[in-house]
Amino acid sequence: MADKRPIGVFDSGMGGLTVLRALMERLPSERFIYLGDTARLPYGTKSAETVEAYALQATRLLIEASVKMVVVACNTASSVALASLTRQLAPVPVIGVIEPGARAGIAATRNKRIAVIATESTVKGGAYLRAIHAIDASVEVVQQPAQVFVALAEEGWTESAVTIAASRAYLAPLFEGPSAPDTLVLGCTHFPVLVKAILEAVGDKVTIVDSAATTAASVADALAAKGLANEGKDKGAARFLATDSPERFARVGEIFLGRKIEKADVELVDLWPKP
Repeated sequence: MADKRPIGVFDSGMGGLTVLRALMERLPSERFIYLGDTARLPYGTKSAETVEAYALQATRLLIEASVKMVVVACNTASSVALASLTRQLAPVPVIGVIEPGARAGIAATRNKRIAVIATESTVKGGAYLRAIHAIDASVEVVQQPAQVFVALAEEGWTESAVTIAASRAYLAPLFEGPSAPDTLVLGCTHFPVLVKAILEAVGDKVTIVDSAATTAASVADALAAKGLANEGKDKGAARFLATDSPERFARVGEIFLGRKIEKADVELVDLWPKP
């Protein structure tokens, strides 16, 4: 029986649209509600307690919209809040992006050395290190916070001279010498749109891992296992929610989604605690 309820997708801003893009490609019959907490980004510099509180507010809004599953398309929120969200949103299943990204990184590496770039909170929390070592403790992991990348991506500066310079400053030291990693995990959903600038810094011999496709596969598996998939021939659709500036969300969001977003299709919502 087809379950036509939507899937909720949440991120601190627009980076999670890269995950939505992969989900829509993998699951063309599904409906989605995407919520970007653009009024309070970036999450990557905030405390774990603040991120958890924001993430719970956002995902509860999705629950109120009767979603059948929540995808936390934000590495920072996945790293510090996934367990809490899973517990508090039950019985609605919750899927994050870190474990799928860790699996993809391990599958890609040939020399068992992986570099991870992410926000400050994700790196400090060690979420990727734990996820990778839970699968294969022999893999060497080096992590680098790359907070400036979030702002560059949100500005749409995907291949600018500034972005290339930042890529070299962050990444060149990680990939020097014979024992350098051969795989780079993009540990923030904003980073895939910067991949050309990143390749300028690391070279084409390094495998770039974007967790979006792997996350989409995990979501597809979970839908099938729980009997939640929309197995009909319906054409999928997406609804967009933002906590600030629908115009900017539409303009910059299309860089991440890979297709045009009309301003009229972005609904402004309020997540601030009510007095």
